[in-house]
Amino acid sequence: MLKVGIDIGGTKIAGGVVDAEGRIIERMRVETPTDVADLERAVVDMANALRERHDVTAVGVAAAGFIDAERATIIHAPNIAWRNEPLKANLEAHIPVPVTIENDANAAGWAEFRFGAGRDVEHMVMLTMGTGVGGAVVLDGQLYHGGHGIGGELGHMRFERNGLLCGCGQNGCLEQYASGRALQREANAIADAGGIGTALAELRSEQGSIPGPAISGLILAGDPGATEALRRVATALGEACGGFQAVLDPQAFVIGGGVAQLGEHLLGPVRLAYETSLPGFGDRPIATFAVAELGNDAGLIGAADLATAADEGA
Repeated sequence: MLKVGIDIGGTKIAGGVVDAEGRIIERMRVETPTDVADLERAVVDMANALRERHDVTAVGVAAAGFIDAERATIIHAPNIAWRNEPLKANLEAHIPVPVTIENDANAAGWAEFRFGAGRDVEHMVMLTMGTGVGGAVVLDGQLYHGGHGIGGELGHMRFERNGLLCGCGQNGCLEQYASGRALQREANAIADAGGIGTALAELRSEQGSIPGPAISGLILAGDPGATEALRRVATALGEACGGFQAVLDPQAFVIGGGVAQLGEHLLGPVRLAYETSLPGFGDRPIATFAVAELGNDAGLIGAADLATAADEGA
């Protein structure tokens, strides 16, 4: 059974035909239009182009934002002008197969649960460390949505009272302390302080900024300033995971996003902070930590797998 998965990003729309084992049969990619009507038309055109070349039974669409409990309306999107947008109905008016919409972090987390780093457990939390921190929760083998459909926004847990202002309008959200952007902020602070920040300061002087990939390169080379910046970010994430463990008790945490490509350089300090923040540590089972396996394909794979065909009860 083939389904189309489409992942709407801030700069690109990635789509593909996905089989029942999570394999991508064909891919498409276009730039994300700035106009909402043009964006929805681009999604329709991509879905129909793929559907015409394959025997597709359903389409799944992943998008950033709060989606209602019926998985039909985008209540609010951070980077697209969607406010109470009936996206499912808009797309189904032009796509002759059932359409399912899902939050992009949830779709990526579901893909990792089904086909990636979380495939051997029934209870999983995924955290993506990109510009912000995305979250997805799978409990008893089911994606958790909450009472209003917008559960699992783990990056917006208040981590620091009266802390840094977040793009969501609150202060002190986890994503301000455990994201790729937080890593850059810490690297700049260490560069300003001198001492172990010499290499970071030199990098900033040469390039005018301290880009994330360059920080990663310094970490892999063992630079003490860049390593300290990562330790601070990893500690914030690990401490938060200790809290998530107390509430959700997952068997596994899967870490995705660009920062996760640092592997054990990241996971080592995350585990340490998690263990020291965990209630009853030493006398209770603990979760495993793993880097996400599906990379940038996770969103479209998860969206396709979550899509429900008419003969499945849509």
